[in-house]
Amino acid sequence: MTVPDIAADRTAAGPGITGATATDLLKDRYAAVLMPNYGTPPLALARGEGCVVWDADGNSYLDLLGGIAVSALGHAHPAIVEAVSQQVGSLAHISNLYLHEGQVALAERLLALLGADGRVFFANSGTEANEAALKLVRRMQGAGRPVFVAAEGGFHGRTMGSLSLTGKSSIRDPFGPFGVDVRFVPYGDAAALAAAIGPDCAGVFLEPCLGEGGIVPAPAGYLKAARAACDSAGALLVLDEIQSGIGRTGAWFACQSEDVVPDVITLAKGLGGGLPIGACVGIGAAGSALGRGEHGSTFGGNPIACAAALAVLDTIERDGLLENVTRVGAVLSAGITAVDHPWLAGVRGSGLWLAIELTAPVAGLVEAAARQAGFLVNAVQPDAIRLAPPLVLSPEQARSFTHALPAILAQAALSAGEQA
Repeated sequence: MTVPDIAADRTAAGPGITGATATDLLKDRYAAVLMPNYGTPPLALARGEGCVVWDADGNSYLDLLGGIAVSALGHAHPAIVEAVSQQVGSLAHISNLYLHEGQVALAERLLALLGADGRVFFANSGTEANEAALKLVRRMQGAGRPVFVAAEGGFHGRTMGSLSLTGKSSIRDPFGPFGVDVRFVPYGDAAALAAAIGPDCAGVFLEPCLGEGGIVPAPAGYLKAARAACDSAGALLVLDEIQSGIGRTGAWFACQSEDVVPDVITLAKGLGGGLPIGACVGIGAAGSALGRGEHGSTFGGNPIACAAALAVLDTIERDGLLENVTRVGAVLSAGITAVDHPWLAGVRGSGLWLAIELTAPVAGLVEAAARQAGFLVNAVQPDAIRLAPPLVLSPEQARSFTHALPAILAQAALSAGEQA
């Protein structure tokens, strides 16, 4: 579907009768049976193709969020459809009491892309990958090093171990106390990080760029400084690449841009292209820290998820999507920067992982105005809009958003005035 078709669809779409829409009816059913931890989402999406999705009433939207950096190949990509369909027709699940070709091939492929010797543990999600990393570090370092170091503003998941490492008090504090002693430091402050990594520190958990913290890139040299500080103190460096990995920044892994090799790297989101999979990769000695029976996952590395992940990696390589990420990311960045509006402060990030910086805490209004205009974005922070579209986004699609951005900001400002 071309970009002009999106606007045409939105004009023509509708329930055809007065009263509640299909979306309204589904939202009512949702609120009656789902826990309220997400609130009630504003849209009911019914289908997608490439970078375009349609709601239950037929309205179309350009998806610039990609399931929060998950839908690497967009929606209904033929490679994933074929791989998953073939796999479910032969073997859907066997547990980790047995092995299968896809799991071995995927582990081999990830280690080759990292260019490192190591071992892989497969899970179902990012938080589970970080739970595995937490146990790996503790098992390897022993009881004499009880402390972990993590960054303020960092996000590593919502299960209890991963949440203990998450430096966002609003989601962390209600669930304490935790069984992990974590020392938090300001993100990007290499001196503070080095000072926190003492002889009692088992490991350091960092994102190469804060994701949920607002797409805040690490300062140049920060990851190398973290590597050096960990080496000096005998601590392990864990890099959480759950959002940044698998081509999101224009490299297979964001840490490769600084030529930093961690002891452990965690992956998820874009790896499965929409299928649930996570990976904890131990590099060097860290790959053998967990012995038989010391960790596990019933569904981790199942045949369907591995088939999808292999299709994602094959397609990124075959279709030159790393180059597309760099090229289209530059189009987005330049187009946003060119917009003149008092609410617009700039853009940060790299590749197709960007934040529109705002001068006021109005991100929610901008997100709503963008949705009304046919674009799905995310108010990741009160003053930041996250863009994490599929890696297949075209330059034309990117320009359709940047050309619409002035009107989106104007509509958001009008809404703010109406609420005042």
